[in-house]
Amino acid sequence: MGHAGMAALAVRRLRSAGAPASAAAPLDPLPRPELRAVRADERPPPAPEEFRNVLGHFASGVTVITAPGAEREPPAGFACQSFSSLSLDPPLVVFMVARSSGTWPRIARAGVFCVNVLGSDQGALCRGFAVRSSQTDDKFAGVAYERAPVTGSPRIEGVPAWIDCTIHAVHTAGDHLIVVGRVEALGADEGAAGAGPLLFHRGAFGTFDGFGADGN
Repeated sequence: MGHAGMAALAVRRLRSAGAPASAAAPLDPLPRPELRAVRADERPPPAPEEFRNVLGHFASGVTVITAPGAEREPPAGFACQSFSSLSLDPPLVVFMVARSSGTWPRIARAGVFCVNVLGSDQGALCRGFAVRSSQTDDKFAGVAYERAPVTGSPRIEGVPAWIDCTIHAVHTAGDHLIVVGRVEALGADEGAAGAGPLLFHRGAFGTFDGFGADGN
């Protein structure tokens, strides 16, 4: 099954009144986009290198998206910059993941995830979750965590904030998937938050120095 089919299966599982994922009939992957030549008078799309360089000027926070592992498998997790709040009513968040991700199918099967917002001192932790892995690799080796209260997804110790979610919807967008999560529980550690967030900008980690005295 392709990643698009896995995305549909994740959503269908949530709508199956608690039936196991294996009980849902798989859906066919989306058709490949039609290929065509660029006309002589048409501007070609930006090269991937230019796209990355320009978009890299947008600083973002960093999270680790986690999900419980299946039987005899370690938990799943990957570092994610493409995360945002989406809706207050109902409470929704969103993250983007590459369709080529080896971790996404495991999160899709779980049907749930926890967003762990990283602090400024957790760059090494982020790097550990940024590497590609197989289904049997354990990125959580040596990482302390508890189970999030609703979904049981790993809530990493020492993060400034966490958001416990069920998968609400999945949309295909080019070479990525847009995953919408419904927030079931969330919390913050004000002590950890005091150190500031971990930021990513132009290929490097950074920290936030805070606002000036006038709040600007």
